Amino acid sequence: MPLKLLQKVARTLYTFWVFLVFTSFMLLFLPGLTLPFLFGNRISWIGYSFLWIWSWIFSKLTFIRYEFHGRENFRKGQSYIFVSNHTSFLDLPGLRLLIPGEFRPLAKKELLKIPVFGLIARGATVIVDRSSGESRKKSLDRLKMALAEGISILLFAEGTQNRSKEILQPFKDGAFRLAIDTQMPVLPMVVIGAGPLMPPGTINLRPGLIKIIVGPEISVTGMTETIELKNHTFDVMRNMIVQNS
Repeated sequence: MPLKLLQKVARTLYTFWVFLVFTSFMLLFLPGLTLPFLFGNRISWIGYSFLWIWSWIFSKLTFIRYEFHGRENFRKGQSYIFVSNHTSFLDLPGLRLLIPGEFRPLAKKELLKIPVFGLIARGATVIVDRSSGESRKKSLDRLKMALAEGISILLFAEGTQNRSKEILQPFKDGAFRLAIDTQMPVLPMVVIGAGPLMPPGTINLRPGLIKIIVGPEISVTGMTETIELKNHTFDVMRNMIVQNS
């Protein structure tokens, strides 16, 4: 059998294996991944514990390894607005493994259409319809409520997966407006290496190493200008990617 054909067969079998692991363990853990969120924030930490276990199993069985740097920048007891770049679906399991405790990611409504995963996203995330101004306002209010209750939030600063050749796409305002309004510190994080393992918009998969780096927190005390904070965070995250690539 020609080498190229062997490689194609191997990639197809690996992709099938990844989706089998993804789906079967989500189904296995489905009660733990959904039921705790029916009770609000009282026992939602249980759901996030199951998400951590699922992410760990997914990483081990698919040979997609995550390497973490900068964990010392998490301040115990501090709520954050986590701001990350977004290069692939594979960002998500790594971020769950990295971030201590529970948090609330902002997720687009299209995720609800994914079988099984959509059920989990409905409870574990704050869903937004980006085409609706009312939905965007409600999602921001829910994120503020989470912060007020001591729960950190996670936003992908670019708004969607980066399909360009640029290191980062322009940042959206939402995360930084929230930080200014709530006076909560921003904690920048960058994911490096996920895109080549599963490029955005494809189901092409291969095993490998993904690095996630946590930068020092960015204080917003006394800040009033969203654009200043947004531009500063962009520069910080861009430098983190350049220095660690």
